[in-house]
This record gives sequence, C-alpha cells and structure tokens, in this order.
Amino acid sequence: MMEDWGMLLIRLVVGLLFVGHGAQKLFGWFGGYGPQGTGGWMESIGIKPGVAMAVLVGIMELGGGLLFALGLLTPLAAVLLTLTMLGAIVKVHGGNGLWATANGYEYHLVLIAAAIGVALAGAGAISLDALLGWA
Repeated sequence: MMEDWGMLLIRLVVGLLFVGHGAQKLFGWFGGYGPQGTGGWMESIGIKPGVAMAVLVGIMELGGGLLFALGLLTPLAAVLLTLTMLGAIVKVHGGNGLWATANGYEYHLVLIAAAIGVALAGAGAISLDALLGWA
C-alpha cells in the first residue's frame, strides 16, 4: 500500500509540472509566453511552423501531464511526456552535455525515467487506471 502512495506522489508532482508547462505554451500562464511567443522562439531554433508546434507541444504536455497525474491511460501519458522531453533534448539541451548547470539534459532525462518507470510499473492502486480495471 505504501508503494501506491509513492506512485501517486511521483505521478502528481511530475504530471502537474507538465500541466503547468503546457499551460505556459498554450495560455501564457505561469510566466509563459503563449503560442505566439513560444512559437516565435521555436522558429528561432528551427522548429517550424513555430506556433503550430508550440500548440502541439503544449497539448502534449498539458494533456499528457493531466493523464499522468490522474493515472489514466498511463502508458499513453508516458509516451506523450517522453516525446516532448526527447524533443527538448534533441533541439535544445543535447549539445550542452548532461548537467543542468550547463543547460544540459539532466532534468529531462530524469523526467523520461520517471514517466517510463511509472508506465512500466503501473500507475498504482490510487489511480483511474486501477479504478477502471485497466491496471
């Protein structure tokens, strides 16, 4: 039973942080720049069309984060979150090495490990997957 509370804690923290990042891109909340600002930045690093990609990534982060936090369709949520982090590594952080102190991909790798780890282990008994009998 304690492992279920641990899984809930991981899902809530990781999932809700992704929801926040998605809301930054989609709505400009929490200090974000919204689709136009984020899209402009994406265009500047070669991700085109910038606004469309900002919206797509925002939906993946917000939707995937919400699903992950709820423990609903957890494998799908993990795929969405992992894809966004792989994109961040490839397009932004990968060339800076591992460590976050050099703007590297350390944090992104931890999030990928958490998402995949939860998907492989299962969302736990305190999840919508379990409630619906999908776990």
